[in-house]
Amino acid sequence: MLIAGASGYIGGRLLRRLAQEGVRVRCLTREPSSLRHRIPATAEICRGDALDIQSLRLALEEVHTAYYLVHSMAAGAQFREIDRQAAENFGRAALERGVRRIIYLGGLGSGRDLSTHLESRHEVGRVLRASGVVTLEFRASIILGSDSLSFEMLRTLVDRLPVMITPRWTRTLAQPIAVEDVVSYLAAALDPKGTDSAVFEIGGADTVSYLDLMRSYASIRRLRRLIVPVPFLTPRLSSLWLGLVTPVYASVGRHLIEGVRNETVVTNDDALRTFPVEPMTAAAAIQRALTNEDLEFSETRWSDAYRVRDVEKKWGGARFGQRIVDSRTIVVNLPAGKVFPLVEAVGGDTGWYYGNWLWRLRGFLDLLVGGVGSRRGRRHPLKLTPGDTVDFWRVEQIETGRRLRLRAEMRLPGRAWLEFEVEPGGPRCTLRQTAEFDPVGWAGQLYWYALFPVHGLIFRKMLHKIARAAVGRTQASSR
Repeated sequence: MLIAGASGYIGGRLLRRLAQEGVRVRCLTREPSSLRHRIPATAEICRGDALDIQSLRLALEEVHTAYYLVHSMAAGAQFREIDRQAAENFGRAALERGVRRIIYLGGLGSGRDLSTHLESRHEVGRVLRASGVVTLEFRASIILGSDSLSFEMLRTLVDRLPVMITPRWTRTLAQPIAVEDVVSYLAAALDPKGTDSAVFEIGGADTVSYLDLMRSYASIRRLRRLIVPVPFLTPRLSSLWLGLVTPVYASVGRHLIEGVRNETVVTNDDALRTFPVEPMTAAAAIQRALTNEDLEFSETRWSDAYRVRDVEKKWGGARFGQRIVDSRTIVVNLPAGKVFPLVEAVGGDTGWYYGNWLWRLRGFLDLLVGGVGSRRGRRHPLKLTPGDTVDFWRVEQIETGRRLRLRAEMRLPGRAWLEFEVEPGGPRCTLRQTAEFDPVGWAGQLYWYALFPVHGLIFRKMLHKIARAAVGRTQASSR
């Protein structure tokens, strides 16, 4: 079984799902190095390009089912022609190699005045079906999930705009679908009922507008937003304005915004009757996206993340989506087992190794605004377990001898974590400290950047003090 587009947002999640179910998977990608660190050991990587038909012939050898999750929206004005040619190549190569089924994910929408993006998505489906290979096309509404373009655009708009001007197109109806539900449909299509090509419309459990989505996200994040409806600002003008508010997503998001004028509502329920999937509501999908994001971040090895990702490092920390991450390391001439006990002893009577009066002041200020303060201390002076309190932090994860992750419980315009990793290296080790912040609205952004110089000083000094304390304790015990 082959996934074309395994390095993409949907493809990566589908790959993990199929690998867990024991399916043998081959991944087609133009850049194997970008995928190698993310695929399970049972998967195979094949270098190829949908515009190079010979590479497709090699990739499709002995493949019975091929997922086509390729698009070229980021290629600029010529993306439609590129997508058409890529689909023609893929269909031809699949037919030549005896592929029995192509499964394709497209976009939901109907009517004469479709956006260029939706027209292209539908055209790709027609080209694949015309190839002679049985093709199952899923047409999805807005996809909501942590790191999806639609979700990131939504959250960026709501987070950054205390006053939201909402043109008429924001009231166009859609059936947003959770990314988990999309992956479930794709995985279920490996064993479909019937052998003919078919188009399945898939959406979430409820019908909402883009404005409803913004309100739902704001409510879940406890953000107060003033909504000002206006009868003007066309999708085209809105897409240009998007580049000012969310410049990171402007190049691709413009095509999505222009497509919002089309209703993306399921008109045929064949998918619900054919596949064992019960889609969740839009609000549940948003909450699920935020929860999954927390899980993904809590499982991140920042030492690996900084190596394998092209992280934009600048003053104030690096951006991982909406989160801000400030990480630093120091090499300690001691084995990891001599260093981690000092990390585990942080807070309480031990203190924070540097600027203890500043930590106490922060706790006092937190009490003044109704927070927990720092009087809770610790349960045990030396040992921690998940769920323990450490002053105004709580232990979220701990791997003895290796990793400690603390979640802040003080009052903040956002959410914060402080993490320590000790990476073994024989007679020495690397101590990494990472501060992570998920800002809520402009207040959160202002809080982080205003206090970044102070936080940077405290965390840097703290890291060095831990290293010195570990060395000092080792020298004292050897006398």
